[in-house]
Amino acid sequence: MSVWKPSVTVAAVIEHQGRFLIIEETTVAGVRLNQPAGHLDPGETLVRAVVREALEETAHHVDVVAGIGVYLARFVHEASGTDVTYLRFAFACRLSGRPSGAREAGRSLDQGILATHWLSAEQLRARLPEHRSPLVMQVVDDYLAGQRFDPNVLCADASFAGLPLAPQPFG
Repeated sequence: MSVWKPSVTVAAVIEHQGRFLIIEETTVAGVRLNQPAGHLDPGETLVRAVVREALEETAHHVDVVAGIGVYLARFVHEASGTDVTYLRFAFACRLSGRPSGAREAGRSLDQGILATHWLSAEQLRARLPEHRSPLVMQVVDDYLAGQRFDPNVLCADASFAGLPLAPQPFG
């Protein structure tokens, strides 16, 4: 008997001075735009995962401010024909330690990340064909609409002791 499991991912929406931090990455479908995002690693909380992914993909330290939404999306990968369902947890984050928006000096970006860009919502919307998935714009639109939830509702069992990164106060 086969058990179906969605791929759990996290995404960071990082807004600074009216622009969003977006990554440009190579994928099997070509160069695409995305939020800093990635898969949940074993033994990792959702909040810790989004902080890690943001740092690895953008060289920016972030703090989680709020959750934005939980999204289900289904894709058939062109190269393999594999049908995959993603369960994405999107978080509103703010830059920490470098309020000017500068990257951490000397830190390289994750493999496959070509560049980072600060784009307005209008600039991002103008580049829809380049988005890695329809969720890229959906999450930004939900963020702009003020959709938020307290990330403290995402609980980790005691087996994760020592791992959770305390979220910033909601509000």
